[in-house]
Amino acid sequence: MIYIASHKAFEPPQLDGYCPLQVGAAVHPELHLDFQKDSTGDQISEKNPNFCELTGLYWIWKNTNDPYKGLVHYRRYFGKSNFARTYQSVYAYQALVDRLDGSDIILPYVEYFKQNAKDEIMIRCCTPEIFDRLRQVVGELHPQYLSDFDQFFSDNRCCLFNMLFCKAEWFDAYCGWLFSILFELEKDVDLSKLDPYRRRLYGFLGERLLNVWVMHQHLKADHLPVVNTETPFSQTLTYARRRVTNRLYFAAHRRA
Repeated sequence: MIYIASHKAFEPPQLDGYCPLQVGAAVHPELHLDFQKDSTGDQISEKNPNFCELTGLYWIWKNTNDPYKGLVHYRRYFGKSNFARTYQSVYAYQALVDRLDGSDIILPYVEYFKQNAKDEIMIRCCTPEIFDRLRQVVGELHPQYLSDFDQFFSDNRCCLFNMLFCKAEWFDAYCGWLFSILFELEKDVDLSKLDPYRRRLYGFLGERLLNVWVMHQHLKADHLPVVNTETPFSQTLTYARRRVTNRLYFAAHRRA
């Protein structure tokens, strides 16, 4: 099953194997959406303001037994073109399953930052003190991942959005690793000292840590375009140009 994280009403795609999942349902009980809610069973729904769609990821991990598991968004889906904006370009569930015949995991396209991933996350999403503690937690709990952590954050390539699709055993293994780190880090972070945007901290960190985990596991990733049903075409084109420019800039900077 592919779960579609949403915090508001939307018209889900009429595709088999997709299930809308209301994230942060415990925080907004006044929203009576006719979706599966992340506030049932074993859940962390109340953490949604800081964990974002990761409360949905946690719910899928703890409450489902699907042979394949995936997470997308109400406005972002694995599809056939980054320039598409309609459900007609979204991959059907079985098409994604078929693509796993030649890969271990399906991820979004690779984003290229103008700076390395560590400098990029400092701009609006994290602080040096929290980043240093994150690295320390990884070293304490999963020391074998430290070299991959350092390698990822020294480069400028990243898959974003906390979107993935893979066999359940990979999905569950990733979640066990990710939440062990985030829950330990959470003990030492005072969110009240952060501005409102940075308080979405754990969602931002999850986006980056997925890359670290995939790298360490040596998984063969199938990077697919992302259909964004709400981004105007002009803005999509701007993003595409920025990715190309950043890739060339970083490559030239490293050669200098």
